[in-house]
Order: sequence, then C-alpha cells, then structure tokens
Amino acid sequence: MMKQSLQLKLGQQLTLTPQLQMAIRLLQLPVLDLQAELREALEKNVMLEMDDGLELAPAKGEQKTPSDALRETPAAQSAESGTDTPERFDDDVSYADVSDFGSGYSGSGQGRGDGEDQRDYADVSGSSLRDHLIAQLDVAFPEGDRKYIATMLVDAIDDDGYLTESLEDICTNLAPELVTDVDEVERVLACVQRFDPLGVGARDLSECLLLQLAPFAPDTPDLELVRRLASECLVELGEQDYATIRRRLGCSVEQLEHAVALLRSLNPRPGGAADTRPPEYIVPDVFVRRDESGWRVDVNPAIAPRLRVNAAYAGSLGRGGEYSTLRTQLQEARWLVKSLEIRNETLIRVARAIVSHQEQFLERGEEGMRPLVLREIADALELHESTVSRATTGKYMHTPRGVYEFRYFFSSQVSGSDGESISSTAIRARIRKLIAEEDPAKPLSDSALTRALVQEGIEVARRTVAKYRESMGFPSSNERRRVTIR
Repeated sequence: MMKQSLQLKLGQQLTLTPQLQMAIRLLQLPVLDLQAELREALEKNVMLEMDDGLELAPAKGEQKTPSDALRETPAAQSAESGTDTPERFDDDVSYADVSDFGSGYSGSGQGRGDGEDQRDYADVSGSSLRDHLIAQLDVAFPEGDRKYIATMLVDAIDDDGYLTESLEDICTNLAPELVTDVDEVERVLACVQRFDPLGVGARDLSECLLLQLAPFAPDTPDLELVRRLASECLVELGEQDYATIRRRLGCSVEQLEHAVALLRSLNPRPGGAADTRPPEYIVPDVFVRRDESGWRVDVNPAIAPRLRVNAAYAGSLGRGGEYSTLRTQLQEARWLVKSLEIRNETLIRVARAIVSHQEQFLERGEEGMRPLVLREIADALELHESTVSRATTGKYMHTPRGVYEFRYFFSSQVSGSDGESISSTAIRARIRKLIAEEDPAKPLSDSALTRALVQEGIEVARRTVAKYRESMGFPSSNERRRVTIR
C-alpha cells in the first residue's frame, strides 16, 4: 500500500531573468529583425531615444572604456535611488553560463524612431513574375471559367517560368468548384504560354525553347534545324557530343554551329526577365580591415539604431503610484540598452576570435582556411557553445575577400600526412584549382585528383574527393572532356 509523504530536496537550477532573456533574444536576431525590434521599441517606449553619438562597447581586455549608455541627469539618478524604483539591470549578466535552449521570437515591428530623418523614398518594390502574368491574364480572360483555370495555372508556375504541376493535378485542384477536363486545361495553357515573357508556362526545357522559337520568321536560316536540336538533342548538346548530333540531324559543321549559336541566344529561365523585385542585399555585422598592427575588426555602426535612455523623462519621474507604468518603461529601456551593449561586445569578441584563427584565409584565400569548430571559439572566449552558435547564425563579416557568414569559417577537418589537420574548405579550393589547371583534352579523374592531393600531403580518400567535386558542381572527368564540333 502506497503512503503519501512530504520530502525536501536541494538542487540548483538556472533561472532565466527577463534581462537575460532579452539579451539572448537580441543576440540571435539577424540585422533586419534587430532593426525592426528596435524601431518597435522606440515607438512603444517613451523612455528611449536615438543617440547619434553613442559608441559601441569594445571587447573585453581593451583599454578603452565603454561609453555610458545610461547617461542621465542628477535628478534621474536620485529618482533611481528611490525605494519603489524597479531594480537595476544586473551588470553581471553574461552568456557564459547559459545552456542551450530555444527561442521562437522573431522581430516584426515597423516604425520610425524619434530623431530619424524623415525622407521620402521612391517605390522600388517592383513586381514578381506572378504579378506580371496576372495583369495579362485579366486582359486575356476578363471573366468565366477559363479565367479561373488560367489563375490556377499561373499559381503553378515557379520563379523560373516553368509549370510545376501536371495538368491532371490542376484538374483535381479545380474540383469541386469547377469540373473540367485535361483538354480544356491544355487549351488554356496554350493561351498562357503566349504571355510575356516568351517561354513561360513550359513543362520542360525543350518546350520552353520551342515556345521562344515560335515567333521566328519561317525564312530564318536553319530554323527547322534549331527546332529539332531543341526537341531531340538537348542531352547530347549538354554533353557536347557534337558528332552524335551531326549524325542524327544530318547537318554540316557550319549549320550546327549556327544552330547552336541561335539556341544559346534563347533564355532557359524566362521567368527571371519579368521579376523586377529589387535584390536583397546582405548587411555585414562587422568589418575586417588591415592596418599597421594587423587585422582589425569593428562592429558596423549602421546595422541598428543607437539608443539611450531619455534623461529628461527619467528625471521627471516621481515616486507616486501614478508613475508605475513609466517606471516599468524606464526599467525596460535600461535593459534594452544594456542588452545591445552585450550583443555588440559578444559579436566583436566572436568575430575577433574567428579572424585570429583564420588569418591565413585572409592572407591566401580558401587554401589557407584552417579547420574550426564552435567548441574552440567557445573555450577561447569562455562562453557556452550555444551562445557562439547564436552569435554566428545569420551574422555576416565584410572582409577584403568578400562578405561571408560567420558560419563559413567553421569547417570539418581532414588529417594531413604530416599530422597537421586540413579543413574541408581548403581541400575543395585545391580540387577546384587542379580542375581549372587540367588539360581539357585529358581531364583529371577522381583517382588522379586524389594522387595529386596525396603528393601535397593531403591524405584523402577517392570517394571524399568525388563528394567534394560533386558538391562544387564539377562533372566527372568523362563529362568534362571538351569535345569540339570539328
């Protein structure tokens, strides 16, 4: 028979304070989400204001003293010392003792902060391929069942302009609102395929090229040969097997050269021509520069609005109960400013550790990349590995060799013949160089590439070389053999 009883147990458990939760959330946010988060905070919290002169906190160990982000008037400091004022942000909060846990937050606020320049920008939103096709659809099919079918077809066209669903599936998706057959959908598709840009709505590459050849004048030289080339010989054309193409089509070398040139003038991805949406640019979180003392890492000051506590508002708070909401906002403002300092300090420390470890990459390129894992950076900075993971995900570094995500500098390792480990990135770079320097008439096989790497002290298996070669998009040696038309 079970008996109920009371027991006392002692244990330790990590408690995530609101301050620490905010610091971790800001650390893992990419630049765009961070900007949205801070703009939303500026809108909602009257205790926050822009600070154009605020300096970012430097990394630990530097002689430079961080600027005080909580500069306030004496009145504000006296108000802070009141008995009913919420507790100050804990300056000892750090990421070092935080274990791995998730956060589903994603900033989505919009707005402008006080002091931000109010400017009018031109509309550069552009239009997608679907918008472009829908505008033509409204003209070609003003109303009726065919418009419904055409809309379903347009929705099934991907960004490259290809129809991604079969006509049978489209008929099934139309039911029960509209019962139709494949023949009717085929007729509507034929109309959609005449939309701009030419080639849109094709079900494969051959059909896409034939649609673009349809408007050509009948007296175009070798037009019929080009159509046969697009419909019958695309595989051989991709393999550059021109001898087989000439035998199959019964043409001369000059005719085939002209047909291939005309075919290559067509667009295999017509959807991209109609997509006028502006490109999304990567905003680097840190800049890496070289000066007299070596490589220098600085936080990008433009990645987010710089904030501070509004000293005038903070100093005007009284101790009455009617100011409880404003005191809560004051506390949240201090937490946010301090969390931003912690975020900047952590980013700069992690970035400097990566740059210190990968100096050979900055000097020589990918062949100088050293193997690196998150644990090494975490141990060097006395941080938890999950913190380093958050600080390197979605963060970018601008270097003299280009813009790279922090995660790019972490790679697996392969043991060398001299006992020194070599990163997989460096091996890929060496394979790419060997293939670029090979004789086109006698391309290097995977076994030959393996032997060449072993001679350089890189002990790697042939299957590993094949895997790296395929991941970089290089075909096999047989496929790389360049066969000329003649």
